[in-house]
Amino acid sequence: MAGESHPVLEARGIVKIFGQHRALDGVDFAVRPGEVHALLGENGAGKSTLIKILTGAYQPDGGEIVLDGAPVRFTDPLNAQGSGIGTVYQEVNLLPNRSVAENLFLGRQPTRFGLVQRHAIVTQATALMATYGLDIDVRAELGSYSVAVQQIVAIARAVELSGKVLVLDEPTASLDRNEVEKLFEVIAKLKARGLGIIFITHFLDQVFAVADRVTILRNGQLIGTRDLSTLTATEVVRMMLGKDLAYGHSSLPVAEAAKGPVKVTFTGLGRADRVAPFTLSLHEGEVVGVAGLLGSGRTEMARLMFGVDTADEGDITVAGKPVKIRNPAQAVMAGFGFCPEDRKLDGIFGELSVRENIIIALQAKLGWFRALQRDEQDEIAGRYADDLDIRAANHDMPVKLLSGGNQQKVILARWLANDPTFLILDEPTRGIDVGAHAEIVRTINRLREEGLALLVISSELDEVVAYSNRVVVMRDRQMVAELHGADITPAVIVAAIADNTLTPEPVT
Repeated sequence: MAGESHPVLEARGIVKIFGQHRALDGVDFAVRPGEVHALLGENGAGKSTLIKILTGAYQPDGGEIVLDGAPVRFTDPLNAQGSGIGTVYQEVNLLPNRSVAENLFLGRQPTRFGLVQRHAIVTQATALMATYGLDIDVRAELGSYSVAVQQIVAIARAVELSGKVLVLDEPTASLDRNEVEKLFEVIAKLKARGLGIIFITHFLDQVFAVADRVTILRNGQLIGTRDLSTLTATEVVRMMLGKDLAYGHSSLPVAEAAKGPVKVTFTGLGRADRVAPFTLSLHEGEVVGVAGLLGSGRTEMARLMFGVDTADEGDITVAGKPVKIRNPAQAVMAGFGFCPEDRKLDGIFGELSVRENIIIALQAKLGWFRALQRDEQDEIAGRYADDLDIRAANHDMPVKLLSGGNQQKVILARWLANDPTFLILDEPTRGIDVGAHAEIVRTINRLREEGLALLVISSELDEVVAYSNRVVVMRDRQMVAELHGADITPAVIVAAIADNTLTPEPVT
């Protein structure tokens, strides 16, 4: 039994430092033969860093890796693979324009007298796929098959090359329910063969369906390793988010229900490969908080609203009038603003100045034939820099040189300068200092009081409770609850995230 076995792979006291950031701080982890061990944590928890160390992509700055009871040092992923550690990622890292058989035996083709034995490859590949329950033509191109089949081919190749530990990193993210069940059958067979399987996912129901134990990381630290038979979904969510559900909501301010007119309505908006159709209206002077674990569909919802991803169904109205939003330019013209989760990648224009970053959305809305004069740009940048306390030596310095908190305030200033009707903030306080954090929260409350409609996505439940008039909860890429009044508490939010028992009731 897995529970009675010694670990096949261990990480002991792992430390990893990037500059001033401790990505991992003394983390222990162990996977046993014949077990599925889930590795969970929110964005920035350290999961990816730990996996890269276990598979040789990174070297630890402290601690050790132990394989079959002996300390090892993997110099690179090929070295780890040769030692028995295989990895399959969400995006299948194989050759879609080559056959299934060629992908399975790439780099290790059977030969005779120096010639590749193609018939032997086909015969062996067909037999190998049969062991995974697949009766397919292995001579066909890999890309002609579904993502689920490609995942199984990638797993089969990884197992044949390694054979001790298999790392599955978000393997079900692109699969439908039937395909997920097929993959779970494969995982069960590999578990029975004695492989240690590390399973990384954002879907809690899948964790409880397939895993034996779970290890939870938060902010680079080990929160705990537990048998899943001893945990509830609510306890897992609480460990991931770090919230003490013992406190009540009486000490936290709950915003009153919005009384202003409806500013924007999304009716049946959805996209099959992103998020299930949802209906939501936002009022003037209202903050709607969005809660859910990473991968729950919260960011996908925001991207559909702003036209970053094009919805394949649903309608949008602004002040009662229908609008088409199929790209961000149309969203801007409709009066929308969007501060994305990854400000460095999707938010700031690093080489441009603070001034240019602030005025760029307004300039795009006005059109390049109505170019803002330099004195207009300076006035706008100066006004919003003062309002948001953006701390920069001058407004002509590259925005990339500012701190994370000041960069976030620059992005916020960009949209406020555009006089929006509706503003989306995705994790606006993540990764910024305490002072900037408090300033962003104060700004959210001020904008609500000034009549703006805001959708704010956050992992900080106490924040969500404090400034939200309503809270919608996302789980498994769908809206599963809409909370009002006294129900806006960390305990109720966590319960909704963990257990889909509440039915959303759209408010108009």
